[in-house]
Amino acid sequence: MNRRKFLKSGGIAALGTTLYTSATGQAANWFATDEGLTNQVKNIIFLVSDGMSIGTLNMANLYSERILGKTTKWIELYQQNKVSRGLMDMASASSIVTDSAAASSSWGSGYRVKNGSINVSVDNENLSPIWDKFKKAGKKVGCVTTVPITHATPAGFTVSIKSRNDQSKIAEEYLRYGYDVLLGGGDKYFNASHRKDKKDMYQSFRNASYNVVRSKNELMKISGSQKLLGVFDYDALPYQIDRENDTDLQKTIPSLADMTQKAIENLSQHPGGFVLQVESGKVDWAAHANDIAGLIHEQLQFDKAVEVAINYAEQRNDTLVIITTDHGNANPGVIYGKYADSNFDSIAHYKKSNELFLNSITSDWNEKKLSEYTQHQLGIDLNHEDASHVLRYYQGLEKEEDGLYNYRKLPYKTFADIQQKTDSVGWISMDHSADYVEIAMFGAGKEKLAPFIKNTDLHWFMLHVTGLKQD
Repeated sequence: MNRRKFLKSGGIAALGTTLYTSATGQAANWFATDEGLTNQVKNIIFLVSDGMSIGTLNMANLYSERILGKTTKWIELYQQNKVSRGLMDMASASSIVTDSAAASSSWGSGYRVKNGSINVSVDNENLSPIWDKFKKAGKKVGCVTTVPITHATPAGFTVSIKSRNDQSKIAEEYLRYGYDVLLGGGDKYFNASHRKDKKDMYQSFRNASYNVVRSKNELMKISGSQKLLGVFDYDALPYQIDRENDTDLQKTIPSLADMTQKAIENLSQHPGGFVLQVESGKVDWAAHANDIAGLIHEQLQFDKAVEVAINYAEQRNDTLVIITTDHGNANPGVIYGKYADSNFDSIAHYKKSNELFLNSITSDWNEKKLSEYTQHQLGIDLNHEDASHVLRYYQGLEKEEDGLYNYRKLPYKTFADIQQKTDSVGWISMDHSADYVEIAMFGAGKEKLAPFIKNTDLHWFMLHVTGLKQD
């Protein structure tokens, strides 16, 4: 088989425990042991905290222990030595700093692709997505996320498309592939009134015998194993901190743990096994915004989904749980200082994400109104200089801030710098970083994880431990 045909088919060449895993044909030994599997893997639950720098994992656990009185599930798994743990190199074909599309595609196809593309090789060949391989092998497949279900990370396991931005097309591809469970946001890519082509994708999914649900109440009523599409907001779901402080959102928007539980309930009824990807996409969005409260609460929401997955896998000997991230983002951390501890603890007073907080301010506000609002919502006492600086953005007197997902050009960086004075959290940027990332495995097959792997290795790892071979 020539290289072009190999890439196109997503073929695998194996000799012992050496698999060909990179677009250059180099072999990688990623097994920790040459011994056989303790238990064959039937199910995989793959959890991704998108854009999670190590400082995010650290601060979520600090907050959980200091404010909530308990250790996060992820750190507890480390402390109790229940997982295999390693580092993973997430570089893409075009940069040492990946985006989410190329990162997910490395897992989804087994090859590094250029940033912005999804499972399309550097030679412009479509690569077979891993969830389609598993579906063709007889497993049920699903994806769950807190951002649009058509976003880069779920798409990287499920479709091949030149641009991650073509999310309306990705919605159509999901239907064509016939994936079993799809839960997240992204109404604008399914609703005829929002799509440019006016296609009613909801009706198309119903015509293909999907249950289509649009609220938490509808989702929680669903039982059985019928195919399921759940879309719960126009774009991404609200930040978890905003959901926690709004009873209406709690009634209408499911949490990531809710969606994970329902997906497992649905998929696990299939005797042939299942594979499920779970993404906390707004960890990444919060990092892009340098929003510490948004970040911590999104990571804690992810941790609850991890607990759901672990609870399922603990009852069985045939399920592998993979816990990781696709790249670092903004590399936040608590900065040394006399008041670092108490400053960090003050984050417990934050009642809103910075997105919701800054969206509430209008150009007619004065310093007094802004200061009172900031004290009530965040527990921060703004001085004259900081209050004046923030208001200048709304009065058109300061240059608007750019940044990913900053649709209204809000002063995220300016406000994060103000917050740093009282919460002691610093950020290196508002974008991705080239970190080696954490990866942990629990359950069947975990013993095969080596201490250091490339992102592409994980694709072949999943195929191998489930016994799925490619010609």
